[in-house]
Amino acid sequence: MKYIIKSFLLISVLFFTSCDDDFFYQDTTPPPPPTNITTITGDNMVKIEWTPVIVDDLAGYSVYYSDSYNGEYRLIGTTTNTSFIDYEALNGITTYYAISTYDLNGNESDLSYDVVYDTPRPEGFGQRIWDYKTHPQISGYDFSEYSTVAFNSNEADFFFENSGTLYLNVWADTDIQSMGRTNSIYDISEAPLDGWVELVKGENVKYVHAVRGFTYVIWTNNNHFAKIRIEKISLDYIEFDWAYQTVAGNVELKVNRENCIRGKVVVHRK
Repeated sequence: MKYIIKSFLLISVLFFTSCDDDFFYQDTTPPPPPTNITTITGDNMVKIEWTPVIVDDLAGYSVYYSDSYNGEYRLIGTTTNTSFIDYEALNGITTYYAISTYDLNGNESDLSYDVVYDTPRPEGFGQRIWDYKTHPQISGYDFSEYSTVAFNSNEADFFFENSGTLYLNVWADTDIQSMGRTNSIYDISEAPLDGWVELVKGENVKYVHAVRGFTYVIWTNNNHFAKIRIEKISLDYIEFDWAYQTVAGNVELKVNRENCIRGKVVVHRK
């Protein structure tokens, strides 16, 4: 159940007069709450989107966050759009979101009922690694340190190979799969459940073809998920964008938030 602790809201009152009588009318009916709440995972940010609510007196939407679905919800901000970006979300911290509507008379709806949460993660752009046969010390990449490493380092999550055909390689205790052609690194929002490349008998690496414009998801040997998108490719190197989920086992490429209050309103689900 979501709980709301609200600051005082000034509710507008409508007065109507007629030829025969003076009478008082007060609108106390709130709009319905939004539906189809979704999030897009970013780097120290989360974008929240929802289906518009169509009522004549809609004034806007209020956006709330919490540490848990049934916990206290605090106001982040308001908007007249059907999306909102939480720029105070922290990498590795899971946050739950809920949206309400309010009308021109100050009536506010219940919070949205969808279970919506997200865990931001770090990302990077324009990273380059080289063919392991010609530049072995800078041919691998370590997501946890955001840095290049040797292809045979214990910290190498993947490495690049040109053996006449261009490959992305991972060691036997790591998984990889190609997600195909994408428009950007953001097109893949979470790691898939299956479809990982299988280890060929007698080999100690798994591999996929390296193709410019393709996005690849990697499941590291310490149970973290990452993705890369190849932006440039040559016989000597690849240049890629990447994102890495710092929370082990979390598939969002979409711990509790630090104890801070960003708004005066605290909300509990009903």
